[in-house]
Amino acid sequence: MSLRRIAAAALAVAALATIASPVVNAATTTKKTTTAATAKKGPALAGPAAAGKKVFDTQCGICHSVAPGEGGVIGPELNGVVGRKVATVAGFAYSKAMKAKSHMWTAGNLDIYLADPQKFVPGTAMPINLPAAADRTAVIAYLSTTK
Repeated sequence: MSLRRIAAAALAVAALATIASPVVNAATTTKKTTTAATAKKGPALAGPAAAGKKVFDTQCGICHSVAPGEGGVIGPELNGVVGRKVATVAGFAYSKAMKAKSHMWTAGNLDIYLADPQKFVPGTAMPINLPAAADRTAVIAYLSTTK
């Protein structure tokens, strides 16, 4: 199955999950439920990191996860990516091009990569880019909060 078909399937699954998700009545939600949901999502974010989470959820979260040990649907999990060596998530099948990189994922390298993955890593399997600098900056701010 091609990467595009896998991505399309992931989009369809995500759309169906959104449609099928139950509606919760805020008036009947208990503090215990709210606390559990907050703990799962992590600490509250503000500023660029909060904006970055929104961009991540809509643009990146289809293929990637930031939950430790969860893995991505198509791409590697990205928790703790800022400051990590390229292509080092255990168990993920990176492209030969990505494995050949010896860079660290600094904010600057992530910005270049997210703007044009093929320019930073010719031959990478990453099919998506973030052309807007503000979106890239926000996503990098969000990824900097993940561990």
